[in-house]
Amino acid sequence: MRALIQRVSRASVSVDGAAVSAIGPGLLVLLGVKDGDAEGDADWLADKVTALRVFPDADGRMNEPLGDREVLCVSQFTLYGDVRRGNRPSYVEAAAPEHAEPLYERFCERLGARRGVFGAMMAVELVNDGPVTLLLESEGR
Repeated sequence: MRALIQRVSRASVSVDGAAVSAIGPGLLVLLGVKDGDAEGDADWLADKVTALRVFPDADGRMNEPLGDREVLCVSQFTLYGDVRRGNRPSYVEAAAPEHAEPLYERFCERLGARRGVFGAMMAVELVNDGPVTLLLESEGR
């Protein structure tokens, strides 16, 4: 699994112009599921996101974990787009929806995250705070 994590002051998701989810300060997680990923990958990655020390402490250093802040998670199969050959991304590594959706849901549940709509065309808005953006992968953990 891959998670592109952005520290945000706010983020929201809408589908067809209708608001679906929104958060204040916290993390926006774009989550990709790879063919062959399992529940252990979802659990490990969710725990890693929870423990990331990317929020400022009293001295302004990135030293605090998520704590009571919010998380918004959006499914993002394009994180497994491969453009090493040609200009059109190949998504052969991305898991099929019937495999990816339960792992996405498990990840979100473990984090207590608000969600986008799995498989939908979404408009994601965010204000990146910092900016702080990290890429985490469960492969090779």
